[in-house]
Amino acid sequence: MKLRRSMLFLPGSKAGMLSTAFVYKPDCVMFDLEDAVSLREKDSARLMVFHILRSHVYQGIETVVRINQLSTPYGLKDLEAAVRAGADVVRLPKTDSASDIQELDAQVERIERECGRAVGSTKLLAAIESASGVINAVSIATASKRMVGIALAGFDYVIDMQSQRGDKAEPELFYARCAVLHAARAAGIDAFDVVYSDVNDDAGFLKEVELIRHLGFNGKSLIHPRQIELLHNAYAPIEEEVSYARRVIEAAEKAEREGVGVIALDGKMIDAPIVCHAQRLLQRAEASGVRR
Repeated sequence: MKLRRSMLFLPGSKAGMLSTAFVYKPDCVMFDLEDAVSLREKDSARLMVFHILRSHVYQGIETVVRINQLSTPYGLKDLEAAVRAGADVVRLPKTDSASDIQELDAQVERIERECGRAVGSTKLLAAIESASGVINAVSIATASKRMVGIALAGFDYVIDMQSQRGDKAEPELFYARCAVLHAARAAGIDAFDVVYSDVNDDAGFLKEVELIRHLGFNGKSLIHPRQIELLHNAYAPIEEEVSYARRVIEAAEKAEREGVGVIALDGKMIDAPIVCHAQRLLQRAEASGVRR
């Protein structure tokens, strides 16, 4: 199981952060060449990210580069640097339609062929930041075999919707979250939730994590290292869940050995979806540990 619980944003222009953030052990690190970098720093940030990727200091951590849109003067330069340096994933901001991903896919394949990188080794992730993106989420998620995830970016989305972020149940994001999540599941890829911007509000952060975990999101974009451990622990299953999952698997294996078509546990019928859920939970426990 590939864990993508945490995707830590790192501004591409901050050399100190780029060279040390691996110590916090996020599942993924995202080098940002877009919003976090001023226009006058675009070229220098791109060069720093290129050299960090080539240095392999993030070995064991999935590396993601958020490029600028291909329609800007910086997007294609960012993409060339990311692919040639060996980034695992390219994150496309402001993805509104499947054609955005298809154009990106074609450019990535061209660069891979030119630099000798294995064709198909660079994966893609789409950021949904508008009403159009939410409406087209399924076609975006299925636009390329390279797609590994789809992410919701809340700030730009609520501006496009002429709404605003709330501080409670966030009904302004509920439809978009469900649309992005359904698109990811239909495509068989991961879904990422929005950043939580108040890094000093652990209680609020964990409340939001609990919401998106129950909805089914694979992970969350993060803007501060202190959120990583909180997120990972919240996503880990509890011991009672692990114990029950083991019993479900044991019951299923026993029924299979005995040629029994009906699986029963504690007087209740166990069907295939429950067995699959137990298998996934045990895989997650093996990869992440049990909640403390």
